[in-house]
Amino acid sequence: MIFITAKFPVKSEHADAWPEISQWFTDACNAEEGCLFFEWSRSVANPNEYVLLEAFRDDDAAAAHVGSDAFKRATEELPSYLSRTPDIVNMKVDGWSELGELAVK
Repeated sequence: MIFITAKFPVKSEHADAWPEISQWFTDACNAEEGCLFFEWSRSVANPNEYVLLEAFRDDDAAAAHVGSDAFKRATEELPSYLSRTPDIVNMKVDGWSELGELAVK
């Protein structure tokens, strides 16, 4: 699986509205055949930062995502709401593992 985490620094005047601003992109990505998940969380430490967790089945699915009309639209429209370029981590992983230190018994 291709696992991606990105931190989106949203301009303060748009931070509260970011879920609505990005909803069309979120919906389009989650509808992609190879998308396993595309989810936003708001930082507790910085209310102007949103963390995006996304995963794609494989390289082909990730390539289809980057080549999609929604991705192209996002690259054109979403930067105007950001205070700087997002940071990203992108890697291949085998999938989820249990967090043994917090095992529920």
